[in-house]
Amino acid sequence: MEYENSTSKENDSYIEALVADASTLRELLLKYKEELEYYKSQVEKLTAPPLVEATLIDILPDGRALVKSSSGPILIVNILESIDKSKLKPGASVALNQRGSAIIEVLPRVDDPQVRAFEIIEKPNVTYNDIGGLDEQIEELKEVVELPLKNPQMFKMIGVEPPKGVLLHGPPGCGKTLLAKAVAHESNATFIRLVSSELAQKFIGEGARLVKEVFAIAKRKAPSIILIDEIDAIAAKRLDIGTSGEREVHRTLTQLLAEMDGFDPLDDVKVIATTNRIDVLDPAILRPGRFDKIIEIPLPNLRGRYEILKIHTRKMPLSSDVDLIELAKLTEGATGADIKVICTEAALYAIKNRRLQIEKKDFIYAIDKVLKKRFRPYAIEGYVLKNEDQIKYHL
Repeated sequence: MEYENSTSKENDSYIEALVADASTLRELLLKYKEELEYYKSQVEKLTAPPLVEATLIDILPDGRALVKSSSGPILIVNILESIDKSKLKPGASVALNQRGSAIIEVLPRVDDPQVRAFEIIEKPNVTYNDIGGLDEQIEELKEVVELPLKNPQMFKMIGVEPPKGVLLHGPPGCGKTLLAKAVAHESNATFIRLVSSELAQKFIGEGARLVKEVFAIAKRKAPSIILIDEIDAIAAKRLDIGTSGEREVHRTLTQLLAEMDGFDPLDDVKVIATTNRIDVLDPAILRPGRFDKIIEIPLPNLRGRYEILKIHTRKMPLSSDVDLIELAKLTEGATGADIKVICTEAALYAIKNRRLQIEKKDFIYAIDKVLKKRFRPYAIEGYVLKNEDQIKYHL
């Protein structure tokens, strides 16, 4: 009897071990099946033919679609039954099967990589307090850019349309880009900055497409301000005779003119352009209805240079012998960018001499170093630079 009980226990233990082994093997088999399915999916991805990207033009009455393939031709293709037809709108990006060219997927909208490379700032950190000597120009920009973005109903009540675009012209380094950033900050507008030379592309139609994409992004991110720096690169006077490259630039300009004509002046999109050469611009871009507000940004006068010096020295530890009015007189003919460099040079010269305060002689040294390359040597009236450590008055 005891022998039978012992045998029964051994059998039970053996059965339990077999059950445990079977369970382990089932788990291992499940794991291998998952790995097999994963590797099969990877092989399918590697061997699957690539899809062709296309743009939907229209849906035909018979249910087929008219698309423009990225490779060039316009095709009439079928639509996969599983696709949500509500997403198929003209201009949508779709994926085509390479063999039958049927639409098998609606692609999410993405911005052009070249457009994403442009400077897009949700809200610039430049304010009117960072700009000196341009009070009149700031007031004009407030009237034609900031006010229409903030209170468009005022213009509707009065019955006039604000300017669509503003052209800022003047010498380089006088604050044209700063003004555009400041007005974007005060208007709580998205700031899109591009240099017009970036719109001059190698292939036909590329520049015009970029212009169209920039305006589309501006409308999606409205209120927004588009700043086109150095617009003379694409908006120079058009000639009857020119190279193929010049003709492509003219196509880009034509697209820009069409985009400016195509949006409502009371929309939440404003265009600001800058140039140093207003004399070479094409008359078509200067006519009323496009850049019909032209603001000159001149070299800063004495008061302007004093205000710019105050802005750039407000965080600098100045010695008691530093007189900003006198420095403003000594920087006659300098731009705002020049004055910023002068302040930086003065600080570097003080650091070089192991001083934690910037003294008058540091500024005199900096003014001579920055401006003598642009004007005649030792153009600082009343001063002559003997060496780096000795500055004396003219006798």
